[in-house]
Amino acid sequence: MSVIRNQIEKINNKKEKALSIFITSGFPDKNTFSDLALNIFNAGADILEIGIPFSDPIADGNVIQKSSQIALKNGINISATFNFVRQIRKSSAKPIILMGYANPILAYNKDRFANAAIDSGVNGLIIPDVPLDEQNVFFKKSYDKLDIISLVAPTTPINRIKLIDENSKGFVYCVSVNGITGQNSDKEINNKYLGTIKKSITKNKRMVGFGISNSNDAKKVIPFCDGIIVGSAIIKKLFNENPPYNETLKLVRELKESLKNKD
Repeated sequence: MSVIRNQIEKINNKKEKALSIFITSGFPDKNTFSDLALNIFNAGADILEIGIPFSDPIADGNVIQKSSQIALKNGINISATFNFVRQIRKSSAKPIILMGYANPILAYNKDRFANAAIDSGVNGLIIPDVPLDEQNVFFKKSYDKLDIISLVAPTTPINRIKLIDENSKGFVYCVSVNGITGQNSDKEINNKYLGTIKKSITKNKRMVGFGISNSNDAKKVIPFCDGIIVGSAIIKKLFNENPPYNETLKLVRELKESLKNKD
């Protein structure tokens, strides 16, 4: 069984929901990034999702795009990201997922990327521009030790949701709203759709992301899922403060507290 699924299951067995936090690699400060990651784990995150900076991140909203641009200007790339993972691994065994896009991985070399990811301690990948139909071509044997996590959205037909569930590993990333990350202010979370994924996704754990900014948002989705993913709200906090990032870590603790003892 996968390390990622084991972690979520361990949290669920305590009648809690799992918390996955997204941060952009090397942002806001490459010199303190590894410490930030460990502090986020210590504040309550069960899983860490690290975004590889890219110039054209199609699934990300303005906040994460801006953080990615800053990271790129600071010289953060795939190799630097693997180095961060190695540093984090010295102090934490909690699951780490890399989120990125196909073009940088192709430029890096797919097999080289997979081998370096496994060697550094990465547990899973989210590559949103490689759809299920292309995964067998893109992810060759060298990716067998990595959980390839697919996304479903409110526009995904039920038969495809079930197919994604059948072919995914670790968990299924359930996008709660149509659109890109960080848009909860003008988009309502679709409870009917969340009910559908609860019934349709039976093989994998269900992690809900997009549109979750605070504990109140979390409470709206926890009846439908096994855990939540929060990214843009964390990045916003990081834009507005310096180390030791007290407000960011306070938000992580609040989110974790909202997920405790929930049926």
